[in-house]
Amino acid sequence: MKPSRPPGTATPLPQPRDPLRYLTGYQPAVLEQVRQLLASEQLGKVLHKKYPDTHDIRSDKALFDYVQGLKAEYLRSAEPLNKICFDSRLHVVHHALGTHTSVSRVQGSRLKSKREIRIATLFKSVPPEFLRMIVVHELAHLKEKAHDKAFYQLCTYMEPDYHQLEFDLRLYLTQIEFLSQPPGPVG
Repeated sequence: MKPSRPPGTATPLPQPRDPLRYLTGYQPAVLEQVRQLLASEQLGKVLHKKYPDTHDIRSDKALFDYVQGLKAEYLRSAEPLNKICFDSRLHVVHHALGTHTSVSRVQGSRLKSKREIRIATLFKSVPPEFLRMIVVHELAHLKEKAHDKAFYQLCTYMEPDYHQLEFDLRLYLTQIEFLSQPPGPVG
C-alpha cells in the first residue's frame, strides 16, 4: 500500500545546494567575503586575474607523464603507479576531485598490489596550478593515508603554496557551482 499525503500538500522541492559547501570549516569573515564577491559577480574576475591560463594536459597519457614526473621528483621510493587517468564520474559519484586506490590480489603464493590515481575530468580545463595541487594531494596519499599533519607537510614539501592553492581551488569550484560557469574574462 502506497502512503498517501494529506490533500492539498505538494511534493517538497529538493533543497538547493549550499553555494559555499566547498568552504565549510573556514572562518565566518572569509565566508562573508566570498558571499560578497559572488553577489557582486567579482569572484570569477578575481580568480581569472590570479590564474589566467589553463594547462594543456588533456589526455590520460599526458596526465600519466605529468604525474610520473612529479612522483619521480618527490617520491622516488613510493610504490609504482599502474594507472593514472581522468575520470568523468568522480565529481558526481564520489563527491571527490581525485582518488587513489590500491587493489591487492593473490597471484600464486604472492600478494600483487596495483595502485592507481584518478583525477576528475573537470581538471582538464583548469589553471595549471590547480592540476598540480590535486596531483600533489593524490601523490601524498601514496605515503600518508590520512589527512593529518604529516600528510599536509608532504603536500607543502611538493608544492609550497599548497594551502593557498587548495583555498583558491575551493573558490573556483564555488564559482563554477554558483554561476554554472568557470571563471574567465568578462565580455
